[in-house]
Amino acid sequence: AIVLAPAKYGPSNPSPPLPLVISPHGRGVRAKGNAFLWSDLPARGDFVVVCPGGMGRRLPLHSWGYKGQIDDLARMPSIVPNALTWLRIDRNRIYACGGSMGGHETLLLLGQYPKLLAGAVAIDPVTNFLTRYADFGLSLKTRGLQALARLEVGGTPRTNPEAYVLRSPTHWLRQIARSGVPLQLWWSLSDAIVQNQKQQTAHFANELRKLNKTGRLDALTGNWAHSKPMRAQQLPDAMRWLGLLPDRDDV
Repeated sequence: AIVLAPAKYGPSNPSPPLPLVISPHGRGVRAKGNAFLWSDLPARGDFVVVCPGGMGRRLPLHSWGYKGQIDDLARMPSIVPNALTWLRIDRNRIYACGGSMGGHETLLLLGQYPKLLAGAVAIDPVTNFLTRYADFGLSLKTRGLQALARLEVGGTPRTNPEAYVLRSPTHWLRQIARSGVPLQLWWSLSDAIVQNQKQQTAHFANELRKLNKTGRLDALTGNWAHSKPMRAQQLPDAMRWLGLLPDRDDV
């Protein structure tokens, strides 16, 4: 994992208890690439970001919500201060934020550990991995992912449907709805990677509303390319929404 923290803290100047953002990486993105997206946000907001390397059942960069990966994400609030003893974490201010597969795993973390987080943001996520397998075949950009999904999950939706369902945030809708955790969802109508966002994130948000989700639910939609504005716009806006950056970040 890569940990991002304000440079003013270190062994000679231990931190006060700081908020921690768990940031699962996108599909095919290494921890270093994920950390790059965060730029100087931790310094500007005085918080910590952890970018885990991740590991699926078989594949390191295509974990697609594997239970062991989600369990590892949930352990990050303990792993970080144990590794960096000068870095203290406020256990009441643990957040998760990720894009693409990182958004997918952010939602699974919220559903499987509903008492862990104080807020979550999922950008351009997949919410139904069962139907996503068929959607992979709709584009030349994603068609080869069906073979990787069969390897990682262990079969197809036809031969191993339960495994795909358990990796789908839609399976955890009730837990997410009852969690009381503020949740922000981003999806694009022009997404060429997650091609069917009306039946993915839009449908997921509507189902949460039908369940009368406790806690704030905000949904943002537009026409951006898949996860392209994360560094420049979406992550800063998400951190403001979580209260980790001021609304007017001009200081």
